[in-house]
Amino acid sequence: MRDDVRANTPPDQRSLKIKKRKKMAAGIPAVTSSLKHGLRNMGLKRSVKTLMMVNQQSGFDCPGCAWPDPEHRTTFEFCENGAKAVADEATTSRVTPAFFAKHSVQELAEQSDYWLNKQGRLTHPMLLEKDSSHYTPVSWDAAFQLIASKIDSMEHPDRSVFYTSGRTSNEAAFLYQAMVRSLGTNNLPDCSNMCHESSGMGLIPTIGIGKGTVHLDDFNHADVIMVIGQNPGTNHPRMLTALRDAKQKGATIIHINPLPEAGLERFKHPQDYMKLNFETTQLSDFHIPVRMGGDAALMKGFIKVHAEHGGLDHSFIQNDTEGFDSMIEHTQAFSWPVLETDSGISKELMVEVGTVLAKSKATIACWAMGLTQQPNGVSVIQEIVNLLLMGGHIGRPGAGFCPVRGHSNVQGDRTVGIWEAAPPDFIKKMEDGLKISLPKEHGYDVVNAIRAMRKGDVDVFFCMGGNFISATPDTLATAEGMRKVGLTIQVSTKLNRSHLVTGEQALILPCLGRTELDIQAEGLQFVTVENSMGIVHQSRGGLQPASEELRSEPWIVSQLASHLFTESPLNWPELSGNYDHIRDLMERSLVGFDNYNQRVRNENGFLLPNPPRDSRSFSTPTGKAHFTIHPLPNVTVADDRYVMMTIRSHDQYNTTIYDVHDRYRGISGNRRIVLMNALDMAERGWKNRHPLSITSHFEGETRHAAGWLAVAYEIPRKNIATYFPEANSLVPLNSTAAISNTPTSKWIEVTLDSEKSLLKGDEEE
Repeated sequence: MRDDVRANTPPDQRSLKIKKRKKMAAGIPAVTSSLKHGLRNMGLKRSVKTLMMVNQQSGFDCPGCAWPDPEHRTTFEFCENGAKAVADEATTSRVTPAFFAKHSVQELAEQSDYWLNKQGRLTHPMLLEKDSSHYTPVSWDAAFQLIASKIDSMEHPDRSVFYTSGRTSNEAAFLYQAMVRSLGTNNLPDCSNMCHESSGMGLIPTIGIGKGTVHLDDFNHADVIMVIGQNPGTNHPRMLTALRDAKQKGATIIHINPLPEAGLERFKHPQDYMKLNFETTQLSDFHIPVRMGGDAALMKGFIKVHAEHGGLDHSFIQNDTEGFDSMIEHTQAFSWPVLETDSGISKELMVEVGTVLAKSKATIACWAMGLTQQPNGVSVIQEIVNLLLMGGHIGRPGAGFCPVRGHSNVQGDRTVGIWEAAPPDFIKKMEDGLKISLPKEHGYDVVNAIRAMRKGDVDVFFCMGGNFISATPDTLATAEGMRKVGLTIQVSTKLNRSHLVTGEQALILPCLGRTELDIQAEGLQFVTVENSMGIVHQSRGGLQPASEELRSEPWIVSQLASHLFTESPLNWPELSGNYDHIRDLMERSLVGFDNYNQRVRNENGFLLPNPPRDSRSFSTPTGKAHFTIHPLPNVTVADDRYVMMTIRSHDQYNTTIYDVHDRYRGISGNRRIVLMNALDMAERGWKNRHPLSITSHFEGETRHAAGWLAVAYEIPRKNIATYFPEANSLVPLNSTAAISNTPTSKWIEVTLDSEKSLLKGDEEE
């Protein structure tokens, strides 16, 4: 009955407005935007109260990104997009049982993701029965009994899948993975599989840890900072403050990205106006508009220059690394014409920038999904490792690796056990702490979970946060798989498309948000999170919950586990009564969490161990850092094809759409746009707003999406950019990065075709 429910966003009929792109980030427009979103969602009094708690020691961790907090914090320790994230969660709008009685699932699916999100906070547990068109209220106990009965009836634990988003706290994530592994499965896919899995897979074999190796203070001591495949002005705006401070201390900033981004051109900290400081700061010294997929060739060019212009740390290379000579010999074999063609960058610019890198005494390399979601995501990150290891840029002030996580606790979730492929020593430590025998076989990651659903091999699909349907690749294929599941469960704060494209039965379990008070049996609780630089600290909400029916994620897990396990060495209900009990269990089960309850109560939390950073030691089989050798990826496409990447707009956070504007890029009103080189457009006889359809091509398969509008932009020729989640339906399920299995959302071969316009009243300013 619900097989025809729309899985992707409907066609966009709104007017498209185009202005000149901005060349400065933040400033007064950021203040105005923050106030607008706060007042619209929360009102004045609630906005002031909530924003004063963001990223404070006694407040809550901003859900907007994982950038670390400075030790000395200002009264307003948040950015524009953090303010939007907080306002979005703390909205006074509500989605009640009456709302679901009024709107069928089919009706809701015809609305945009923006409209769905605007409806507000979920207030009650809801059940969608088989063949029903409307959700109806259900009690918490009945919901848990339904889940437990479905799990008990499975032939094998591996017929269940438990997804996690990066919003989940350390305590909730730890309990969740303990429950899942106690069931007998490691099917624990998470958002890491779709973003920074390539980072971990690239770093672990080369430096012995899958995390970054820098402190926030290292930015104050860097000579050079490379920002690669990343748009911090939109995705991690507080990073701009660290870059500004580094720039003022003399650092050179190199921006490597197909698109120019306002946040890396000029920056104005909004709080400077309070000090009567009206100056702006130029950030990037170089913008290198690399072709999509050309980062590996660019890095090899830098390595060639490095080898020829000195800057090698010979002592470090000889004593602490392996494979240097082979790596250099391999890289030198690539000719400059090949590197120029593949990267789209001239030899002259590569030599100029490479010389700056060779002279640097302290280099930081930052990156995000612009690298990790390429077919060679793992190997290109290892090329960056090669480059930095040459100069010994690890384990010393101002130097190291900085993969920048987008979700606020995605790194923490992995640290505490959300990992479908955890190594044996991790499982052994977990078994010792939990006193439970755990499964050893690797489970499903995101892509393999979708494949299993499509084959009918999944009976129960449980989502701890997130919007799985919209976040994953190949939207229609994912929806096909989801509809074959017996029961789907979503633990959520707000309405999204994953509540509409479901299994035969579906549950919505509404949970507390970061901003809200969490009161359990033994009183007021706090949770902990880990930021991108390995600091674990408290997060404590201060608002009254949006509904009396909301429950915390740790409570939801512990109550479900008590329904699943009649006999267990763990007292599941007691664990959620006081989160100190959870942290005591984590201390026994995890490396680096000694004296957890004591240390996390320090003002700024505590730093997890990181051998490459702390002692320049490497937990690899040889005890040394490893240089690696990789061929260049094939970046050639047919003459009639383009390479597409998906990107965020400025008014969104992952799949959550706050508004329909992309202020920095000068685009507003319509999200189904194709950013395209003006010369490529002229070659086809197209102008701004020319209506297009897009067809993606992979291994003989095609996927088609109509209703797009061309927009001329500064982007390399034969490259185009589109927003996700709208373009996710064009990302083939089987197009994944080697080793990490991450969807290749930054490298999709497509053709473009004209179609008739359906829009009127478009404006250009």
